[in-house]
Amino acid sequence: MADAPHTWMRKAIDLAIENVRSGHGGPFGALVVKDGELIATGVNSVTSRNDPTAHAEVMAIRNACRRLATFQLSGCEIYTSCEPCPMCLSAIYWARPDGFYFACGREVAAAHGFEDAFIDKELGRHPDERTIFCRQLVAEDGLRPFEEWKRSQRKIPY
Repeated sequence: MADAPHTWMRKAIDLAIENVRSGHGGPFGALVVKDGELIATGVNSVTSRNDPTAHAEVMAIRNACRRLATFQLSGCEIYTSCEPCPMCLSAIYWARPDGFYFACGREVAAAHGFEDAFIDKELGRHPDERTIFCRQLVAEDGLRPFEEWKRSQRKIPY
């Protein structure tokens, strides 16, 4: 179906609208598609779950991975009603889908009160210069879990 990506995107947008109307959360919807089949959906549920990570893309990825019994979404595409924030973009990269599509750009989200450019700026700063206090502690001990991982015969690389 030639216009399948447009159809899926409209479904993601409809999810976002439905989410706003329900009062469940913010104006964001996402879905995961594999081989032309809808695998999972997600909507922004930050306020209803009291979970700052419950963005639409993250929820769709969690639901898709649970349904497919995998931690990677190769062979899948993600459709989201808005360009992903830094957290969601990172989650998409970690999930490794074949690709993703979005409707509105970040500037539209920012114009409606969903500004995340400050996070991009923070990520580029040295930890000592970030807005939220952070300091590295016991770095030598922090290496121990990685040494254990390196030796482990049970690890599953990702």
